Amino acid sequence: MEQNNVNLTFKDQKDTLIRLLKYALPFKGLITIVILMLTISTLTGMATPYLVMIFIDDYLTQRVFPDNEIMLLIIAFVAVTLGGVIATYFQRYFLQYLAIRVIQQIRIDAFKKIGKLGMRYFDRVPGGSVVSRLTNDTEAIIEMFIGVLATFLMAAFMMVSSFVMMIILDIRLALFASIMIPIIVLVIAVYRKFSARFFSYTRQLLSDLNAKIAESIEGMKIIQVFNQEDRLQREFRKINEEHFDYNMRTIRLDGLLLSPMMNFIYIIGVALILGYFGILSFEGAVTAGVVFAFIQYLERFFEPINQVTQSLNIFQQALVSASRVFTLMDDETLQPEQQEKIDKKITDARIEFKDVTFSYDGKRDVLKNISFVAEPGETVALVGHTGSGKSSIINLFMRFYEFERGEILIDGHSIKDYQKEQLKKNVGLVLQDAFIFYGTVESNIRLYHPTMTFEQVKAAAEFVSANGFIERLPDRYKHKVLEKGAAFSSGERQLLAFARTMAVDPKILILDEATANIDSETEEEIQSALEKMRKNRTTLAIAHRLSTIQNADQILVLNKGEIVERGTHDELIRLGGIYNNMYQLQNRV
Repeated sequence: MEQNNVNLTFKDQKDTLIRLLKYALPFKGLITIVILMLTISTLTGMATPYLVMIFIDDYLTQRVFPDNEIMLLIIAFVAVTLGGVIATYFQRYFLQYLAIRVIQQIRIDAFKKIGKLGMRYFDRVPGGSVVSRLTNDTEAIIEMFIGVLATFLMAAFMMVSSFVMMIILDIRLALFASIMIPIIVLVIAVYRKFSARFFSYTRQLLSDLNAKIAESIEGMKIIQVFNQEDRLQREFRKINEEHFDYNMRTIRLDGLLLSPMMNFIYIIGVALILGYFGILSFEGAVTAGVVFAFIQYLERFFEPINQVTQSLNIFQQALVSASRVFTLMDDETLQPEQQEKIDKKITDARIEFKDVTFSYDGKRDVLKNISFVAEPGETVALVGHTGSGKSSIINLFMRFYEFERGEILIDGHSIKDYQKEQLKKNVGLVLQDAFIFYGTVESNIRLYHPTMTFEQVKAAAEFVSANGFIERLPDRYKHKVLEKGAAFSSGERQLLAFARTMAVDPKILILDEATANIDSETEEEIQSALEKMRKNRTTLAIAHRLSTIQNADQILVLNKGEIVERGTHDELIRLGGIYNNMYQLQNRV
């Protein structure tokens, strides 16, 4: 499983928060409305205890109830309360709208970054972990914007306004109440230190769970064939137990340092203030309205603190989740970049490898001084035992990995110097396992090329003889395709992949054992399609079935990353080396 640095320092958290808030900057107008609504709701909350104090001291204790004044006081109370309700509604509505917009943009940016990541990244990071970052982690960020930021902003407004009102009522008592603030800050600091660690582990374990689930679903056939259900369940249960353990640690921490501790501090504060008013009453009169108002403002001073502490766990989760998303977005394991030094078209499609040496890990070379030429229109086949370096040659040519030693040339120019669009347009790839997207037959052949017409789609299918089975489908080219083309045979999926490749009419064709998973009955049809596809195109083909590449213009035999034999089929048979041995083994009756 992927491992990350799970200990976020205070600086890490601060930087993550600032970066999150920057996503909200484009919505300045919306933020202004939210702050305005927060101000109104806070001011109305401060006004109601003051109105009640006036009623108690000026009317209730005096037993004087003038109709006009009481009616105005009631109207004012109702208007203030109603205004607060309306302002709170719009504040929450616009804040949620803002949160969804922000997360929408974060997801778009993260998904865009995934498209730029190189194959090295996906070699080390499970797919389930990547999915977890774009789903679970971004959902946690939404909760922060909706629940936490609103709480924090309102808390700031309420604490300041409550403190101001307490100063107006009694400055000595207000200063006395402020002594408890350092205690609260200390509690929050301790909570932040431990909770950040627990939440980081929890999110990582949740990511591991998603990775394990995705891996199990993807490999369910193998799991069932090899009777590995119990082993997978044990592994899943272990990760699940660890996730449960860290969740419980968080719950115990919340129970100790959040609401109970804040309530205890609040009760101590109320007791001290009531004691102060009791002592003050011996020296002079203290009105019931002032006592009521002061207690109300003290409660409004502590209530947002309590709400903030209750939201700290969500806040911590959101920061950890945001940090994981930003880690993905900041990852520098990118696709090899094109220098784009030349604005040149690929015309002849002559391919040349010159002394190319390559290592995946920087330690062990998987390719060693690979040199060969594929002349325009030629087919060069790559054969060899597993691990000999065949796929690595294709990976480098397709620019899935960067190479540092040697040169790969197309028409005499470095492959690194061509514009990316020029390469993608002129190089077609057919993999051993044809990947079919959810959608329709037409969308899989078109593959979202907006300028491609239906006539071009149909012509590509006819060119590779895929139109036969497509026309037999209920909706033909509009037929719905299940995920990965599950309802199609392997041969039908491969024909769709051929049509997809031919639809863009590439000058260079890369075949990664395109017939490996094809049954004998379908192989003749596939071979006929391949023959047409290779005609007048420079082709690099990986082959395990040597019978499929006997007509290749040149066959390269690889062993441990080196080309050890080269020539035509007949030449290699006469040589009596590795190729001849492989051929005899495959054709032994």
